[in-house]
Amino acid sequence: MSFALQLRQAVEASPRVELHKVQDAVWKTWGAGGLSDDEAQALSDLIEARKAVPATQNPLQRRVGSRPRSPASMERRRSWAACGHLPPQIAARFTMGEAAVLAVIGAEVRTKGACTLTKGHLAALAGVSGSTVKNALRAAVAAGVIRVEERRVSAFRNLPNRTTIVDGAWHAWLRLRRAGVGLNLCPPRIQTTKTGAASRPQRAAEKERRTDVAPRRGGSSPAFFLASRSWRA
Repeated sequence: MSFALQLRQAVEASPRVELHKVQDAVWKTWGAGGLSDDEAQALSDLIEARKAVPATQNPLQRRVGSRPRSPASMERRRSWAACGHLPPQIAARFTMGEAAVLAVIGAEVRTKGACTLTKGHLAALAGVSGSTVKNALRAAVAAGVIRVEERRVSAFRNLPNRTTIVDGAWHAWLRLRRAGVGLNLCPPRIQTTKTGAASRPQRAAEKERRTDVAPRRGGSSPAFFLASRSWRA
């Protein structure tokens, strides 16, 4: 195999970042007399053609990790965090996403006595990722707020974990919410002035509904005029 053929194979197999080294070797070999003018020019043209070809872009990698913050998930997260199933003194210890997860657990405990939802189900309801659910459960267990019980069926099969609330303040909060304490069930009252009288539109409406308005005493109505004339006669 000739030296020119070896250099051609090196040009075709070398990456773009290594072509300048091959080009230096070509011209050094030509200067030493190992290549003819035509062979050196052909190899130089091949190297320039390789450099002109655009580099192939790496394929886009699939994103792994937490789900993107879509408007729907953010709305569910904020709604659960502000729904009132978690006492303020407990919610202050966690982030908004973790508070949303604990609020879902509180709603399940309030209605069913315990929460048996899977981590994926909790994440879908609260609008958070699976890692946020794990962090919320781990932090709540460490704070002594909840208790998570594993339910093993066999060596290869488990039922969803059973989560219960062990904090007394949270239990009292849910009992008051179940009893309806703090809910305003009365309809809104009619707006009045400072003196307690009805507003001007209400007075106008009441005046239009009245049909039997008695005449003022001492006025000049026909009934009053006839009555006074007959009395004088």
